[in-house]
Amino acid sequence: MCGIVGIITNANSFDIEKTVNHMMNAIRHRGPDGSGSVMLENSQIGLGHVRLSVIDLSESALQPMVSVSKRYTIVYNGELYNYRELKKELREMGHRFKTRSDTEVVMESFAEWGTDCLDRFNGMFAFSIWDSWDKRLFMARDRYGIKPIYYMIINDTFVFASEQKALLQYPGFQPEINPAILKEYFTFQNILSNDMLLQGIKILPAGCYIYSDMRQIAEAVPVSYWDYHFSESKTICTEAEYKEELQYLFRKSVKRQLVSDVPVGSYLSGGMDSGSIAAIASKQIKNLKSFTCGFDLHSASGIEMACDEREKAEQMSYEFGTEHYEVVLKAGDMERCMKELVWAIEEPRVGQSYPNYYVAKLASKFVKVVLSGAGGDELFGGYPWRYYRSVNNQNFDEYIDKYYAFWQRLVPDEIQRQLFCPLGEDVIKLDEREIFKAVFKNIDRKKISPEECVNHSLYFEAKTFLHGLLVVEDKLSMAHGLETRVPFLDNELVDFAMKLPVHMKLSRLDEVIRINENEPGHKINKYYQRTKDGKRLLRSAMEGIIPSEIIKAEKQGFVPPDNAWFRGESIRYIKDIVSDNNALMYNYLDKYCVQKIINEHISGQKNWRLFVWSVLVFNQWCESFLKTSARV
Repeated sequence: MCGIVGIITNANSFDIEKTVNHMMNAIRHRGPDGSGSVMLENSQIGLGHVRLSVIDLSESALQPMVSVSKRYTIVYNGELYNYRELKKELREMGHRFKTRSDTEVVMESFAEWGTDCLDRFNGMFAFSIWDSWDKRLFMARDRYGIKPIYYMIINDTFVFASEQKALLQYPGFQPEINPAILKEYFTFQNILSNDMLLQGIKILPAGCYIYSDMRQIAEAVPVSYWDYHFSESKTICTEAEYKEELQYLFRKSVKRQLVSDVPVGSYLSGGMDSGSIAAIASKQIKNLKSFTCGFDLHSASGIEMACDEREKAEQMSYEFGTEHYEVVLKAGDMERCMKELVWAIEEPRVGQSYPNYYVAKLASKFVKVVLSGAGGDELFGGYPWRYYRSVNNQNFDEYIDKYYAFWQRLVPDEIQRQLFCPLGEDVIKLDEREIFKAVFKNIDRKKISPEECVNHSLYFEAKTFLHGLLVVEDKLSMAHGLETRVPFLDNELVDFAMKLPVHMKLSRLDEVIRINENEPGHKINKYYQRTKDGKRLLRSAMEGIIPSEIIKAEKQGFVPPDNAWFRGESIRYIKDIVSDNNALMYNYLDKYCVQKIINEHISGQKNWRLFVWSVLVFNQWCESFLKTSARV
């Protein structure tokens, strides 16, 4: 796992070698084990690499790496879990290799199959290859977006890097906010578009590649080579057959992702997904190191008393025989890490991510590679209360209306005009519903049965929510020189999950449909009582592998008791930021609207905890990225 940077330019107005070195220094945390760079084509091409050594620790695997033919030069970030099989196939076709690394396999695969090589890769990656014959740069990202890669086209120059902070090193780049993306974030608590909050920077979408031709740099456009396709399988299997196949594929995936020349550990949150991975991994690695983040609950109450899952994690650690480590967060730990956290994640996305920051920091003290349970919920239906909101529809637009209403996580439409008034009328008029709807561009909109609507929702969440989680996880782990692997996102396992019938994921679809929307009384209570299922087949497949009480437990998110902390121990920190009339966020958000919302939360009138977190993160983001101090 590493960090990569690069420049292809027709301009002669800056020192490309010096810029590449500055870019590498900006992401040195991603590769503390070494670095290298190369200038090509009379210094019109510059490639750089910082290395976290995981496979083939020898100097022969250093990057940038040049092919045996001398035609290709690669910078690569990722792990290819089937590289040994591909290497064998390529050798039989006449390819020669000088290293044991998967980097060289990626390069030779591209040399043999071109863009079709991407269909053969099972792993996580973001890489770029310079073709000295065709004079163009090829860049690609893995199917699911586990490894991010950012780029911008500026002054007849194509610049790319594993993290945005490296792009800030481009001479003359002035960091400015993208107001449309700010509105998008404060609608969804996520970024659904490919543009970033920093104006001019884009992320290469998951499952896409892009060519940058030296003769037509400005014409570079992403091309999709893979997408999710959740559908009802035409093959009829028994539940026992599905269960057996899932167990086989899951074990195979975990074992496949244990390949490493450095120590591997596992997160163990107390939930089923990480527990299942740790159970299998512990059979392969004696005294597997496992890591949990817990929360001090002295000031918590109500449902937040369930936030701390250390007891469940400790139980599984005992049963699996892992060497277990814990970090316990208390009120105040959020404030202490906020500056470093925001600098690491680079863009506000999804939920409260500071617990992930601390547990990654803990794991990095003991291992270089850690396994994560990300993807289990999104593939196997772990959020039934989301899907059930929009399963009964007359047409596709009705489905969009219902699901969009749920995903307005931060600011509903009726407040947006006031909140975003500093951004101007053009931004206020932007239709977030259309941005939401655009995510479904590859969906057959004629399919509106309850099962198909669930599959639409799974598609949306894999494309957006899971993608946001993966981007954040990459940044937070690599901030500590740690590689995170996600066994649920194995190609064979994902293919299986996408074709799995909805009734193998959710057990109460028919009951929920029968709830009368006009029924008086405690309809909401009845609704939630009927949505406490999900991951039906996965739970069944894990019987005998993890404790039954873990399998039967309701879904518990990895979140701190922040509702209580925001009204208690952290209240002074929040008030100091929000009451500061010179806070940078008030250049973009209406001060009185923000203060009104925060006061409603603190006084207990309404639970705005997600908005509170997002305001804190955004204000720190302004401090970190809209000032010249962002440059090395």
